[in-house]
Amino acid sequence: MPESIGRVAPGHGRPHNQTQSRGGVARRRVRKLIKRAFDVAAASCLLVVLSPVLALVSWLVRLDGGKAMFGHARVGQHGRVFECLKFRSMVMNADAVLKDLLDRDPRARMEWAHEFKLRDDIRITRIGRFLRRTSLDELPQLLNVVRGDMSLVGPRPIVEEELIRYGDDVRYYLMTKPGMTGLWQVSGRNDTDYATRVALDVSYVRNWSLRRDLGILARTVKVVVTGSGAY
Repeated sequence: MPESIGRVAPGHGRPHNQTQSRGGVARRRVRKLIKRAFDVAAASCLLVVLSPVLALVSWLVRLDGGKAMFGHARVGQHGRVFECLKFRSMVMNADAVLKDLLDRDPRARMEWAHEFKLRDDIRITRIGRFLRRTSLDELPQLLNVVRGDMSLVGPRPIVEEELIRYGDDVRYYLMTKPGMTGLWQVSGRNDTDYATRVALDVSYVRNWSLRRDLGILARTVKVVVTGSGAY
């Protein structure tokens, strides 16, 4: 009897679900590579094109004697904490001013506890209000994108204290890099409640595609021009 009879051909005995699992992992890796390549290429080009704007804004912010940029701790992919860069839009003693405000103003304290934001934030400077309204304060995050901390499009970067508010959905946030823009930014921004922000982040991660990223970037331009939902 030939030796080949009764043997299983290589691969034929492999479980079907194992093959599918390996195929899924390979597709996820390819998607990550595509997204990363797009991020690096686009962010690098934008840094070069917008360098005069970056220089001008840096000069304007430093007129009060403070630093032009600051880094605030945010939670990134897989829970890694990084410094999210922004042009400084607040007074130099912003933390002390916030503590004093929350100690004496119950309404502000409640708003901060609920949204981690204040609609009428007394810490914001005059130039800072313009930067926030136009989203120019977030341009330094292009450096975060090039470094690999962030993506051009992704969930809204959050602080550690906010993770608990995501509940079981926090795993979706931690699966990907936070973005300079995302579904939240083009869906009302600060006018949306927190539960809606979480739902938008989850939807983005579960339904990611490069085509969708390009669509969000295009919508972001319109939102920035109109200043919709910004404060």
